[in-house]
Amino acid sequence: MQTLGNFVNGQAVAGQSDRTAPVYNPATGQQSLQVALSSADETREAVRIAHEAFTGWAKITPLKRSRILFKFKALVEEHTDELATLISREHGKVFSDAKGEVTRGLEVVEFACGIPHLQKGEHSMNVGTGVDSYSMMQPLGVCAGISPFNFPAMVPMWMFPIALACGNTFVMKPSEKDPSTSMRLAELLKEAGLPDGVFNVVNGDKESVDVLLTDERVQAVSFVGSTPIAEYIYATASAHGKRVQALGGAKNHMVIMPDADLDQAVGALMGAAYGSAGERCMAISVAVPVGEETANRLREKLVAELKQLTVGPGLVEGPDNDMGPLITREHLEKVKRYIQVGVDEGADLVVDGRDTAVEGAGDGFFLGGSLFDHVTPAMRIHREEIFGPVLAIARAASFDDAVAMVNAHEFGNGTAIFTRDGDAARQYCEQIQVGMVGVNVPIPVPMAFHSFGGWKRSLFGPLHMHGPDGVRFNTRMKTITQRWPSGIREETNHFTMPTH
Repeated sequence: MQTLGNFVNGQAVAGQSDRTAPVYNPATGQQSLQVALSSADETREAVRIAHEAFTGWAKITPLKRSRILFKFKALVEEHTDELATLISREHGKVFSDAKGEVTRGLEVVEFACGIPHLQKGEHSMNVGTGVDSYSMMQPLGVCAGISPFNFPAMVPMWMFPIALACGNTFVMKPSEKDPSTSMRLAELLKEAGLPDGVFNVVNGDKESVDVLLTDERVQAVSFVGSTPIAEYIYATASAHGKRVQALGGAKNHMVIMPDADLDQAVGALMGAAYGSAGERCMAISVAVPVGEETANRLREKLVAELKQLTVGPGLVEGPDNDMGPLITREHLEKVKRYIQVGVDEGADLVVDGRDTAVEGAGDGFFLGGSLFDHVTPAMRIHREEIFGPVLAIARAASFDDAVAMVNAHEFGNGTAIFTRDGDAARQYCEQIQVGMVGVNVPIPVPMAFHSFGGWKRSLFGPLHMHGPDGVRFNTRMKTITQRWPSGIREETNHFTMPTH
């Protein structure tokens, strides 16, 4: 069976550890390959290589770094279908979702290509008599990224393009559940002309992560994943003097006002709740209809849509399925347990995804879309992140009750409101204690030239992901204040024409 190693110093290298982890095709339930889990020494070697490559890479002009990223962008576009196939094969999401993921990652690459403009400092003349002041935005050194399984292309591309553009070197630790995409991106970076050692991929688990969090040569750590791990990443790396951006968990609510276009809201909910099998931190997992009539109509329409939801493999001939399998059997069983928890707590299980049969699925990790109604804030299925295709309807009597429900939650990642009332939308945007807000937009992740992140226990660290904050995170500012003493200048009256 194929064993995937690391990508260090510009080449694929075999793993030296005898520890491995299986990589499955979630659509079949069969193991497709195994990944070697790097030892602490292997991880430190990748950090050493990146540290040694930093001096040369940082001296390359931003314009030349930008040109390499432009070439990388073109190569990713050329290989989009190949990357999407890798994603679908190892993660399970349908092919169109996988292509969309690559596209969203490319948008960050496009933003990073503007680094000659983005990394400019500020300049002020005559802040005092004969005194000028200016700033530089200089790279940090070795940066590290630790990414989750649910977006094996997009989340790494949230991290490394801006870090590289700013003149840093990088060590990427992808999820061991779907590692092949990061390895292929490393190959494409090399093909684009990135010098050896500037971008490295270390496959591993906590042993590798702890090296990245504690090695003094690593200057910054970016992470996306669950809140408990985000807290650990932030606390450990910060204690070792690193800057950290750690994006954690979510429980995203969509408020549906009585005046909303209900068909539009339902269509948005179906994609936001069940797209990518609900395995995304921006999934809408709680619908909050305001008023009983709105709730009853919403429930009726969602049930009708769920009957039409097609569940099956991500790679198929002909039109895509609407939803693919979950990532692993362990995660499938975890989500099933949450469904049972909801039943035991007294929520109304309107549609039970556990009953969904997928023809020819074999041992695939499939689960149909599930829908609960009459969910209350005290229930675990409202409090905790399920990370699966499970949508809860939590009814609110009024706009104020809906706002209070959302604001009381420990997470504050994303939310949305569907309404035709501009005043209600404006109030919601002002009052809600959430980092990303959509108005008639179900998943309000901004474009790459804006920064984003959650509030409360959904983000640890002061700077958000990509956009202007991404540049700030990956650079440190140095301010120079200078005065040159005036002297006697030799006066000359002749002028020499330049030669050509």
